[in-house]
Amino acid sequence: MTCNRRRFLQGTLAGGGLALTAGVSSTAADNARVTTEALDRAAEAPVLDTRGLTSPIVMESIELLRAGNEHFVRVRSKDGAEGVSVTNSRADYLYPIFNQLVAPYFVGKDARRLESHLFEVYRFRSNYKLQGLALWCPVAWVEFALLDMLGRVAGKSIGQLLGGVVRRRVPVYIASGRRDTTPQEEVAYLQRLVAESGAKAVKFRVGGRMSRNADAMPGRTEALIPLARKALGPTIDIHADANSSYDPPRAIEVGRMLEEIGAVYFEEPCPFDHLEDTRRVTDALKIPVAGGEQEFSQRRFRWMIANRGVDIVQPDLQYYGGLIRSTRVARMAAVAGMPTTVHISGGFGFVYMLHFASCTPDVGMYQEYKLGVSKYRSWFDSPLDVRDGRMTVPTGPGVGIKDIGALLQDARPVK
Repeated sequence: MTCNRRRFLQGTLAGGGLALTAGVSSTAADNARVTTEALDRAAEAPVLDTRGLTSPIVMESIELLRAGNEHFVRVRSKDGAEGVSVTNSRADYLYPIFNQLVAPYFVGKDARRLESHLFEVYRFRSNYKLQGLALWCPVAWVEFALLDMLGRVAGKSIGQLLGGVVRRRVPVYIASGRRDTTPQEEVAYLQRLVAESGAKAVKFRVGGRMSRNADAMPGRTEALIPLARKALGPTIDIHADANSSYDPPRAIEVGRMLEEIGAVYFEEPCPFDHLEDTRRVTDALKIPVAGGEQEFSQRRFRWMIANRGVDIVQPDLQYYGGLIRSTRVARMAAVAGMPTTVHISGGFGFVYMLHFASCTPDVGMYQEYKLGVSKYRSWFDSPLDVRDGRMTVPTGPGVGIKDIGALLQDARPVK
């Protein structure tokens, strides 16, 4: 069994239907070097479709709320429109930035101009000095809520607001997320995840996480890779995530092991900010290399795409600042014939992933899912489920949550 970029690109076409890699051979995709001017043009094109939103929608209030273990952002306009978002767990300690430096910017602004606000909030009160997860997570939470509100006003889903829906069901892989297991324990856990979800793909972790080549336990990676293939069989697609564990020589060694079992991609092999090191690994391997989870700069994504530093770009929808900014990355990647398979953070984050995948032509073969559908199923009218390894995109307006008032009846402001 072998894995190469041709197989990966063919897989994206089969899975996506409308992938922008159509007509791109593996050689052309591997060797193409697009200009930064072409990438900038793709990124600068308007994303948000405001047709039908003819009157200003001026923000009156933006609140961070908490109910139980969940944080929410509720936005309200002066004419009574409302939207909601669900944050990731980093709201536990980023709430002062949200309350003092992000939410105040948006009050009094017209939500229809959301794209320009994403730059202006970056300048507001010198927020650019916080560039990174600390700034862009709070911005993403506001963006998600504003998109939900705009969708409710327009009667459109988030996917329709961001360019139009191209798929209603999304193939997913099940991510383990563990390093505290022996190879045998990890394989048993993966088998259980596959049985529960019907997924056709899995992801496990290799290395030790930012570990300078150290493994999570001696010999775990070398034993886990072949054992996973043997136990899961030839029909399950395998992803491996190193979480910045390796220098290039060791990353290439582990990549060769993954090639031997026909894995479909190798995520973040080198420290995430070592772009040139990651490119060395990408150049050396046949298996597609993915990266971008930690990235916060459009210009650095542009470098990764223009210089083929990775084969698959992976902005995190919350760490990177939301769906609009991530769509700009996907449009740059499309120019180079590369898929954008977003990283997700937070239990509810897979719902935003579904909306991104609904409107992005080339999202690759699978999207990440970490279980947890049952917790949120009652929030939606439309089906929210995993069947045969695919998830259904919510179809209601905005994010699809049916009743904001009922959802937030026990929520209290976070001050």
